[in-house]
Amino acid sequence: MAWLHTHRMALPSGRFRDPRSTEYDFIGSIMVRCPGCEKVARVIPVPGDSEHGGGRTLFRPRRLVCRGCGLARSWGGRLVTLARGTAQPATDPYFGMPLWLQVETRHGWLWAYNLEHLDLIRRFVQGSLRERAPWYDTGQRMTLVARLPAWIKRAKNRNEILRAVGRIHASLGAAALSAAGSRDLIHHVARER
Repeated sequence: MAWLHTHRMALPSGRFRDPRSTEYDFIGSIMVRCPGCEKVARVIPVPGDSEHGGGRTLFRPRRLVCRGCGLARSWGGRLVTLARGTAQPATDPYFGMPLWLQVETRHGWLWAYNLEHLDLIRRFVQGSLRERAPWYDTGQRMTLVARLPAWIKRAKNRNEILRAVGRIHASLGAAALSAAGSRDLIHHVARER
């Protein structure tokens, strides 16, 4: 019996506590599919422009930047379209480009703006005990975790969702290998000249 008690304590608790994050906490750097080269690009706030947009992170001017092909676009508008639902592929709120971190499942699209967002979803799904922040304690109506679709919250879908997260991570590895291959090819061609 003592072995069983010690063994249980050595196991991870499987507890997830809602960090009270909202969607706005993850829009500082958004990974998207570049319209020029189809590789990973980022949507980021314009550096040094924090006073624009009344101090609100959501309306700060943005840049779409791709290291693969050098594409750079600017956004300074007032229209922001946050992704809603999982019935269709998600896009970034500023340029409307498809998110890089997304995959279709039989229930709908699983998507994240960046790796921190994806990690939050992964930790939530992995948790066998999920503690929510009380509504009266957050100062906000609903957190990002509270807004997740029911199919992501269901324990019976845990393995499928975690496999989908794994496929998203694999897409990053393939993108890195592809980018490395392109760099090697460019260096090889440059050496031959």
